[in-house]
Amino acid sequence: MNPAVEAVNLGAALGDLSLWGLFIQADIVVKIVMLMLILASIWVWAIVFEKVTTLRKANRAADVFEDRFWSGGSLDELYTDVGENPTHPIAVVFGAAMAEWRRSARAVLSDGGRGRVQERVERAMTVSIQREMERIEAWMIFLASVGSTAPFIGLFGTVWGIMHSFSAIASMHNTNLAVVAPGIAEALFATAIGLVAAIPAVLAYNKISTDMARFAARLEGFATEFGAILSRQSDEA
Repeated sequence: MNPAVEAVNLGAALGDLSLWGLFIQADIVVKIVMLMLILASIWVWAIVFEKVTTLRKANRAADVFEDRFWSGGSLDELYTDVGENPTHPIAVVFGAAMAEWRRSARAVLSDGGRGRVQERVERAMTVSIQREMERIEAWMIFLASVGSTAPFIGLFGTVWGIMHSFSAIASMHNTNLAVVAPGIAEALFATAIGLVAAIPAVLAYNKISTDMARFAARLEGFATEFGAILSRQSDEA
């Protein structure tokens, strides 16, 4: 090859090693893989922001509610103010329990009947906790899926890109670094994007899952304590 032509090709190749250049010159399959991973990464960050915001709001609302709940005020008044139109998970649990308690209290019950009332109240709180946690945990499976599959999707793009590069090298009958480097760089770029999508997804999934488990334990603890309070009131009545 003419040295001047080779120098021009080398300069063009090095100029194309920018991120945009690697994407533009990649094979169509590699481009699709890159776009999928970029969209997945954007979606991951959107989910992380939404979950972190939701958990912070729920914990702050729970702090305010529990301060009022344990202040010794009237449960009926608290139910009227918060439980009838709950806006956060712990208020939903409280409202479900009070609604079931009020429905059952209208009837004249024997001692065995009070036991069944207590069981129904506990079941209402359990169902409410499950529903609230299912709502909060929505899209968590997507984080887990991206964290586990994004590196392999990126690796697929890398393998495909390397195959395409080797085919181009074979057709050109030239193994000069200026010919080999851009194609290999394009292929490895797909793996890099896969890791960029996967690493935050895994870290966020572990952290958010832990925070959700703590919040679920908080709801269950409140349900247990509230159930004990209603049981004592039933025995006193």
